[in-house]
Amino acid sequence: MTHELPDSATVSQNEILEEVFLDLITPEGLRAELIEGEVIVSSPPDGHHEHCLSRFLCQVARESATDMLASGSKGLLLPGGEHRPRNYAIPDATIVPLERRLFRGAPPWMDPAGVTMVVEVTSSKPLQDRIAKRHCYALAGIPLYLLIDRDESRITLFSTPEGDDYTESQSVAFGKPLPLPEPFAFELQTHDFL
Repeated sequence: MTHELPDSATVSQNEILEEVFLDLITPEGLRAELIEGEVIVSSPPDGHHEHCLSRFLCQVARESATDMLASGSKGLLLPGGEHRPRNYAIPDATIVPLERRLFRGAPPWMDPAGVTMVVEVTSSKPLQDRIAKRHCYALAGIPLYLLIDRDESRITLFSTPEGDDYTESQSVAFGKPLPLPEPFAFELQTHDFL
């Protein structure tokens, strides 16, 4: 027999989970995230993961209509869902306009206000990137979420966050161009992701 805990007990459990998560000592080379109440520990990415991410970042630096900054290790403190703790995510890339200078002086777990896009390249737990993280990013109001799905050989741009999901998406197979909206305003070439 199961029963639901009162809200105050749920809040206390969430606070304890967050405290335990923040006290974790992660071995060098691994990174830990707290996503929808689950602690996720990831090993360093493989070469193809880094190839796809670096090809994307090179195009952003070269083609974007607005000068952008990117971080591959910036922690984001995101709101939690109902009866869930806050989310602590480290996207494969966090993209912000240079003029906003959001990274300068930011704490290890930064508020996502002002972030233009987050990027994930699927790894050992693709459902985390396809579903759980997408919901976390939408709930935080991050305007654009780019998913480079290596298992599906597709790249998807999610936009227009509403509640805990994005209401619009555009997806293309690797090898086809994907138009990126302002402030990027260029066609992302994906043939090199194959």
